[in-house]
Amino acid sequence: MFLSLKEIKKEKFRYGLIIGMIVLIGYLIFILTSLSMGLANQNTDAINSWNVKSIVLDKDANTSLTQSLITSDAVKKSKITKNEAYLGQAAVVAKKNGLTKESAQYLGLKENQFIAKNLKLTAGHNFKKSNEVVVDEKFQNDGYKLGDKIKFNSASTAYTIVGFVKNAKLNIAPVIYGNIDNWLAIKSLNGPFRASAIVSKNANFKLKDNQVKTYSIANFISKLPGYSAQNSTFTFMIGFLMIISLIVIAVFLYILTIQKIQNYAVLRAQGIPSRTLVSATLSQSVILVVSGLIIATIFTAITAFVMPAAVPMSFNIPVLSAVGLGLVLTGLLGSLIPIKIILNVDPVSVIGG
Repeated sequence: MFLSLKEIKKEKFRYGLIIGMIVLIGYLIFILTSLSMGLANQNTDAINSWNVKSIVLDKDANTSLTQSLITSDAVKKSKITKNEAYLGQAAVVAKKNGLTKESAQYLGLKENQFIAKNLKLTAGHNFKKSNEVVVDEKFQNDGYKLGDKIKFNSASTAYTIVGFVKNAKLNIAPVIYGNIDNWLAIKSLNGPFRASAIVSKNANFKLKDNQVKTYSIANFISKLPGYSAQNSTFTFMIGFLMIISLIVIAVFLYILTIQKIQNYAVLRAQGIPSRTLVSATLSQSVILVVSGLIIATIFTAITAFVMPAAVPMSFNIPVLSAVGLGLVLTGLLGSLIPIKIILNVDPVSVIGG
């Protein structure tokens, strides 16, 4: 540690450039990780807030909530308890004169079931009557207020905003919670349909009907449009950046080691054990990477503070800490090549040459 600190202090500019490179790589990885998590959360915020373990859909709906319809006859064949809730989904465009139109997901609920009861409101109250709705905070950010009358698509029926709820998004669209009877009208359904799906806190819940199928929530989320592809893309991007950082750190440390080979030869000739030199190289790598990550973390914190709410980013400290630890391990791997050179240095051939 002493040798590494002494050398860094002496060559401030050289090691400053290396730290600057690590800062840029770390900051980029932190931002991409936060963006990936933010987009993923916007696909599933509403689902996660329900705390459910299974979902029942029409077996021919291809695991799509939008395509699923469950009939009243199917529901009657099974016992619905306090751990189950009906869910009616419809894609809508909400509008009010003078304000931005919002592409949203209308989710119809029964007001006496657990999803409706457990909505975490940030303002107003829960829907109690027909044509009352609770909407995601995005509406509030775009100028909508409590008591505003909104309409869906080209229909003339007006719905009153009575409450706002935080982090209620599905498929990256803000959610509108309302009465499930209104869902039937919005979907223009005249048949004996009861819901789009039934969600349950019980992982083993099933309906006794051959036309429906139960899926785990994890399976359902993985089939959301674009969800898996989006997460895979960001995972590969972050992985490639890790590999790039490994190569860059290894190259820099290799060049520095080659430039100092005579110094190492002299130290070896003076009887300094290889273990001490290896320890100095490892500690130097850790110091450089950790210093760069600390600065990158500061930049990330500033970014989180100034980032507009409209940008879908989630700064999850445990996850970002794990990413930072991965970068430290990457730095240690990058120091293996210089260590091999140090172990093989021959004082006689280097000094004598």
